[in-house]
Amino acid sequence: MTVGAAMVCAGAAAWLMGEQGPRARRAQLLCAGDGMPGVGPPTWGHRARDRAARAVRRLRLLHRLRGEWWSLVAGLMVALLGASVVPLVVGALGVPLARRARLAARARRERERRADAVIALCGALAGEVRAGRQPGEALLRAARDSGGLGDAQAVVLAAARFGGDVPGALTDAARRPGADGLLGLAACWRVAVDRGAGLAAGLDRLEGALRAERDQRADLRAQLTGARSTAVLLAGLPLLGLLLGTALGADPLHVVLHTGAGIGCLLVGGVLEGAGLWWALRIVRRAEAV
Repeated sequence: MTVGAAMVCAGAAAWLMGEQGPRARRAQLLCAGDGMPGVGPPTWGHRARDRAARAVRRLRLLHRLRGEWWSLVAGLMVALLGASVVPLVVGALGVPLARRARLAARARRERERRADAVIALCGALAGEVRAGRQPGEALLRAARDSGGLGDAQAVVLAAARFGGDVPGALTDAARRPGADGLLGLAACWRVAVDRGAGLAAGLDRLEGALRAERDQRADLRAQLTGARSTAVLLAGLPLLGLLLGTALGADPLHVVLHTGAGIGCLLVGGVLEGAGLWWALRIVRRAEAV
């Protein structure tokens, strides 16, 4: 019955489309609306939803924009407000600096993730050894559960499975940033295999030492957070001065960007600002390294 109704509807539409006038338009709209009458041009609600969807897509594109390109966006906005190309040039020069800072932060997070994985590997390996498994089998299970070997997992596990040089493979894997704890694991493995010492006891001590070092690093970083935040806040005070001048009715952007004295003050202030910020952050980094 449904097939017959569809055939009748199609025949009626073909007959109406053969004529000119409102009935042909009615048939076209009827077929375009899947048999639902009253379907016409997009209404105001449909247009509003389409605009909202486009706005959401644009916001998602901005969200995917990497952090260093916001420097260029900020420079473009200030350039439009101040009618000068200088802020755009400064924003473009800030892109590589911001990229370097972003990559350094990502490398630090990767080092911390590797260090945590190595600590988890030591704990899991100690548990497997206490459960009565042989060191090679225990390392296979612990590495698969913790992921502490990272990219070198295949090489180390092959050495453990086929009787290769496991301490040497662990030493090579420890060259990655954040995986220094594998050197202690290699030493424990060498002592346990060559001298018959207890592997689980050595791993327990190694895990405790790595955890204490990680906690000490986190505590030091928390103590230095205040100094780093103060340096960044002081670096942002000139921007606050520009905003206050604009709020009071002055035109600081015109003075800074369109007069000789303003451009000179901008250059000297920018150099001093960059040098002070670099020096403060260098002190913080050296304290973290120590």
